Amino acid sequence: MKIDIQDVLFWMDAIRNSKDRYRTLESFWKGQVRSKIWLIEQLTNYVKSEPNEIVIHGGWNGVLSSLLFNSDIEIEKITSLDIDPTCEAIATTVNKNQEMQGRFHAVTGDMCKHKYQADIVINTSCEHVTDQQIQTWFNNIPKDTTIIMQSNNYFELDEHVNCVNSSNELAEKVNFSSYTVFELELPKYIRYMVIGTK
Repeated sequence: MKIDIQDVLFWMDAIRNSKDRYRTLESFWKGQVRSKIWLIEQLTNYVKSEPNEIVIHGGWNGVLSSLLFNSDIEIEKITSLDIDPTCEAIATTVNKNQEMQGRFHAVTGDMCKHKYQADIVINTSCEHVTDQQIQTWFNNIPKDTTIIMQSNNYFELDEHVNCVNSSNELAEKVNFSSYTVFELELPKYIRYMVIGTK
């Protein structure tokens, strides 16, 4: 993966302009970036060759979106959704190149109320929400959509209210018609991922 230097400069703008620079920098920690690159590497085996429309729940500060735009995956548009209103401006700056082209849109919203029209729906923050929220979110996604879910076993964080101990445990929270599980061992925790179809 080669990162466009213009995107890197916008990343720096996002950090510099953030009201909480340390919190924004967390988006670029090694574990966070490695997890996102790993997701992209696995996803390349499941995407169609024509441009894809992607919705990311738990899009946070837009780093996954930016890395996706710098990957070999053909992308028409990415919508990055997060319930935290401070993320919208940061994610827009991180993806400013694509936002100016009409290919990126950051939205403040609740995943349980969002209506998904996309080829690929990604949820990177299953550990932050309840099983009921995950089920409601999943039920809103149209059939035959490619769905990616991520969680971890980092129980120590108070904001992690729904960690799991395996990728299969994560997959069983919803009713996939077919799926594949993945695990990535990181220094502090294991990242669990499921890629499947509803």
